[in-house]
Amino acid sequence: MERRSFLQGAVLGAGLTASQGAAAASQGVGTAVSAPGLPGTRPQDPADLPFVSDPGEMRGEMLYRRFGRHAETISAIGMGGFHLGKNAVSDDEATRLIHAGIERGITFMDNCWDYNKGRSELRMGVALSQGGYRDKVFLMSKMDGRTKQEAMRQIDESLKRLRTDRIDLVQHHEILRFDDPDRVFAEDGAMEAFVEARKQGKLRHIGFTGHKDPRIHLQMLEVAAERGFQFDAVQMPVNVMDAHFRSFSHLVLPYLVRNGIAPLAMKTFGDGVILKSDAPIKPIEYLHFSLNLPVSVVITGIQNQRDLDQAFEAVKTFQPMDKARVAELLQRSRPYALEGKYELFKTSATFDGTAKNAAWLGEDVPSVQKLAPTME
Repeated sequence: MERRSFLQGAVLGAGLTASQGAAAASQGVGTAVSAPGLPGTRPQDPADLPFVSDPGEMRGEMLYRRFGRHAETISAIGMGGFHLGKNAVSDDEATRLIHAGIERGITFMDNCWDYNKGRSELRMGVALSQGGYRDKVFLMSKMDGRTKQEAMRQIDESLKRLRTDRIDLVQHHEILRFDDPDRVFAEDGAMEAFVEARKQGKLRHIGFTGHKDPRIHLQMLEVAAERGFQFDAVQMPVNVMDAHFRSFSHLVLPYLVRNGIAPLAMKTFGDGVILKSDAPIKPIEYLHFSLNLPVSVVITGIQNQRDLDQAFEAVKTFQPMDKARVAELLQRSRPYALEGKYELFKTSATFDGTAKNAAWLGEDVPSVQKLAPTME
């Protein structure tokens, strides 16, 4: 697949005309300077987004949407695993919140091998092992390892912590660097571990996550396409700030929808940082904005009863918004969003766990070690 055509297709999917897309692919959109071949980071119309055509099926208190091209459905709200492992939440309270969320209809459970040094998975494992709760959820976790050996080790450790013999979705975590796709898909790379684990029944679906730049997501998707691999899911930031700055919703979301890859929305509040902007937007409007896009699930941090109730209230009050309503909402966020000041996951190292803990990625694969010169 030609890189130029792939990236140009992503720009066209963001709502530009063919002629605009051709220009954007070589010159950038709405920027004075842009690297050749890369889509610009400033959409001409922030509200020119793909909107959800079917809000989902309401059952009880929860909406359910399809998991990408697959027939199964998942809850439109996902319970974020990171917050459940924080010091501010006790073991008992984490169990209570998980049980309460499931009983009210949440099925999508988010987690990661590295969250809170494993405590997030341990707590979720305890909660799901009780009363048959494991069989009521779609369980997801993420692995940092970039080599086959390290990725498989992390998968096996996560299975033990989560007290299960299978994880419904396992994702390559923090695809933040342009060389991450090459490392994942290299000989003896992490993808070999994922595919092998799927054959062994340890996992069902494969995806990847990242929060740094949509062009790195496009690179990951392109490398996968070159190798004939199609992801089941992709996780990325989706919020009212993102629509203005290095936008995953504009540059990545259209491609995922066209290709039946389940988009998983995260960073609705940016772990609370976006709320610190004091933009004239209510918390529930942030959730409504994300639900208004064609994502399979909006993953949100829930560490107390207020957070849990707010998530269900957002579902209860959600009504699909037209472009005019979205434009008005985005206009309110615009002054706070243009420089990415409140999307610290894009513009700082604050959320880059693997950058601070490079050992999580594993050593270079043998072929790289053999070729690499001595660096001294």
